[in-house]
Amino acid sequence: MPGGRTARSRFKIPLSCDDGASCSFAKQSGTAKLLRMASLILWDEATMTKRQAVEALDNSLRDIMGRRDRPFEGKTIVFGGDFRKVLRVVRRGSHSQIIDATLRSSHLWKVMRQLRLVTNMRAHNDTWFADYLLRVGNGTEESNDQVNIQLPEEICVPSRGKMNDIEQLIDHVFPGLEDNMSDPNYMTSRAILSTTNDNVDKINICMIERFKGEEVIYHSFDSAEDGPYGYYAPEFLNGMTPNGLPPRALKLKLNCPVILLRNIDPANGLCNGTRLVV
Repeated sequence: MPGGRTARSRFKIPLSCDDGASCSFAKQSGTAKLLRMASLILWDEATMTKRQAVEALDNSLRDIMGRRDRPFEGKTIVFGGDFRKVLRVVRRGSHSQIIDATLRSSHLWKVMRQLRLVTNMRAHNDTWFADYLLRVGNGTEESNDQVNIQLPEEICVPSRGKMNDIEQLIDHVFPGLEDNMSDPNYMTSRAILSTTNDNVDKINICMIERFKGEEVIYHSFDSAEDGPYGYYAPEFLNGMTPNGLPPRALKLKLNCPVILLRNIDPANGLCNGTRLVV
């Protein structure tokens, strides 16, 4: 969304957010002033958000506005999302723990009004695919004894051997890559999704090899958040690959120098931030 921010960044939601938590901004801060002025807040993909994060915003809005009797201080908030997608991930959590972490388990759910969107605008010109997605999401698509569904052949790329599958997939998703790799519209209108970061790294390596130019490798400067005395060996920090962040060795084809900085918390594998200095 143009001009959008992540909820955790915009509302200063703490990383460890439990019941009764509040956002970490002061009443006199710029964030508080902005929230007082806001007449509408849009929060997308709220179905994958931990309910305590939404409750933390509710607690903070009631505090900065001085009203404790109205949810979100009476402001209109539009939560977007689909509960048929992947729910909030709870590490080693049971089914009940995952359900408890969702927005529907929050005490705020009863004051929310549900508006259902029934038309898939992205697949508006492909009604068959839109209906197929709904059947899969609703659990009505035909499955076998192991509750596995068989993908239709028309949406599959047939395998030709393990060594060539990734190359064939790239050719299918990025036809004419050599002639269009400098076209931003061509590159941003296509994507390959994968289940694990290991597969993503393999696909990225294959894609980089297809680009023209000399390959360069940039290594990150890793430091431990709570290790100023060198308790953590550099080899240990270099081996950590937190989700959503580049690997230790970043392979690119550029004409300008890049420095990758990572500040890692070894206790949970989280990085405080990654900056590309060009």
